[in-house]
Amino acid sequence: MCKHFNTTGLCFPEEHYMVNIDGRLEEIRQMVDRGEYFAINRARQYGKTTTLSRLAGQLSSEYIVFSISFEGMEDAVYETASSFCQRFCRLLYRFLRYNEHMTDGISDLLKEELRRMQSDDSADLEDLSDFISELCGQSDKQVVIMIDEVDQAGNQKIFLSFLGMLRRKFLTRKTEPTFHSVILAGVYDIKNLKLKVRPMEEHQYNSPWNIAAEFQVDMSFSREDIAGMLRDYEQDHHTRMDIMKISEFIYDYTSGYPFLVSRLCQILDEQILGKEGFPDLTAVWTADGVAKAVKKLLAESNTLFDDMVKKLNDFPELRQAVYAILFKGEKISFSAYNHVFNLGVMFGFIKEENDNIAISNRIFEMQLYNLFIS
Repeated sequence: MCKHFNTTGLCFPEEHYMVNIDGRLEEIRQMVDRGEYFAINRARQYGKTTTLSRLAGQLSSEYIVFSISFEGMEDAVYETASSFCQRFCRLLYRFLRYNEHMTDGISDLLKEELRRMQSDDSADLEDLSDFISELCGQSDKQVVIMIDEVDQAGNQKIFLSFLGMLRRKFLTRKTEPTFHSVILAGVYDIKNLKLKVRPMEEHQYNSPWNIAAEFQVDMSFSREDIAGMLRDYEQDHHTRMDIMKISEFIYDYTSGYPFLVSRLCQILDEQILGKEGFPDLTAVWTADGVAKAVKKLLAESNTLFDDMVKKLNDFPELRQAVYAILFKGEKISFSAYNHVFNLGVMFGFIKEENDNIAISNRIFEMQLYNLFIS
């Protein structure tokens, strides 16, 4: 199978040209080994799901690992404790059935109990709590759970109650068996979630997830990361590119945003060859080729740019801040307590730079200019 650049879905080293993330995985593994509960909150298409997949594979030699996702969960699931517990158990049971190598060490009795609970109309969070204790107390290895795409559950009351249950079990873990480590992944920061289920006057910026450890692993790509990926590509295609120079060009446009890096490389590999001035791959993988790929990227409609437009429409204050930076040249001091700035950082559009807020990268800057002008 010929390797290629991938910007949709999971990436696999044997199929795709990828940045080596082993160092990042080791940092996250150390958090798991310490028994920490934490959330991986990064912008869209930042490599969260691929990271979880790779991490699950590495952990499975020493832990029982459940890796599930709340993606596509319909609102009805969150209407009652019973419906939520049933779906949660169904997700666990489904993962167990198809990933036996990651869940080896769970008794047949526990498997049968999990199968029963996925159709138990009377199950509530206390029943789920008791099962988690049985699972973690009777299994041969410590149990780690990863939950991807938790965003849509974030303002659901039953999900917050579920987090509260995990928090209680975390605090009593010395006497009541529970998950060794819990990892949540999504865009929004669950630990500082605005609880929309409360009346307006009672809105808060905390959640039961305040037990979580800070996740400080840098998941953006450095120039050296990009160069490593290009070396892998060069071994297969012999373009004679100047790897360090091309990686520098790509980084200058993207600041290491994973999707943008991979998409530029994908366009260079698949769309530039044969165009005027680019008769072969040697001509493609140049400064001119990168500039051409940037133009093509800015002209296309993709899920990341679509999401950017949606977020700016959904959050007018964020839109105003971005406009002030781009067109008024304003220097706006960054504050970690400013909700608007936190949103921009969370979505990946802005960053802190020299104590001020700035647009995250040149690609976003150009795209935002085009958006406002149009």
